[in-house]
Amino acid sequence: MPEREEWSVCEPCMLEIEGAVTALEVRVAGGTVNVVGTTDGGAARVEISEVSGPPLTVRREAGTLTVTYEDLPWKGLLKMIDRGAWRRTAVVSVTVPAATRVGVGTVGASAVLSGISGRTELRGVSGDSTLVGLTGPVRAETVSGGVEGQAVTGDLSFHSVSGGLTLLEGSGGSVRAESVSGDLALDLDPAAAGADVRLSTVSGEVAIRLPAPGDTRVDANTTSGTVANAFEELRVSGRWGAKRITGRLGSGNGTLKVTTVSGGLALLRRPPSEAPEDSPADRADQADKKVL
Repeated sequence: MPEREEWSVCEPCMLEIEGAVTALEVRVAGGTVNVVGTTDGGAARVEISEVSGPPLTVRREAGTLTVTYEDLPWKGLLKMIDRGAWRRTAVVSVTVPAATRVGVGTVGASAVLSGISGRTELRGVSGDSTLVGLTGPVRAETVSGGVEGQAVTGDLSFHSVSGGLTLLEGSGGSVRAESVSGDLALDLDPAAAGADVRLSTVSGEVAIRLPAPGDTRVDANTTSGTVANAFEELRVSGRWGAKRITGRLGSGNGTLKVTTVSGGLALLRRPPSEAPEDSPADRADQADKKVL
């Protein structure tokens, strides 16, 4: 088995990677990136269904599979300007073992990642990203791109200038989210009992739907934004200007801390009978079939 394999791709193709893959790095400008984690024990695959402009380099070396433009570095990616001068696009779909460490960097490209249990790192300038059924730790950084997550159960760290975060059926791990003007919307399912959630924004709106009954200590405040609170157990203080929601839900094992300057703040109650129709594994399988 060769230690190093490399292809220069300038037209659509399908590549089956013979060697073991423990890490994946994808960096593209324009187009779409789809990454799917599987547990069937098959070989990693790269499908490039569209490519224009300079060729993409696909390389496997020492267990790391890389799909990239050579002039698009990982370091400093977020300082790059998304502009038409790139004049390139690529639609890339990659299937790897679920435990693979994944790093995806995009400039003006959208990304969909599903079924990954290894560490995931996402950097994007302006393209939106979707995360489905990720069970490992996730770090996402964007300039203006938004991130939507569904059934993300690992620790999640999100940082953005104007991009927003929407998290549906989040549970299990901690959530750290910071944005200057992006909105933060979280829907935590009952499995999130005891979760550590800390959110911060300057002018973005913050909306959080908590399980009922809850199990967390709440300390949420806004300097000049509006406040809505659906929990009688929590106290809202401050009539004019700064307002604060504090108190304990249930045993108070978890932590919910929210800070916003001018954005509105809403704590909503999730009905106890509401439950997702499909499990995270089902959604990951559906995403696998849809992409590939």
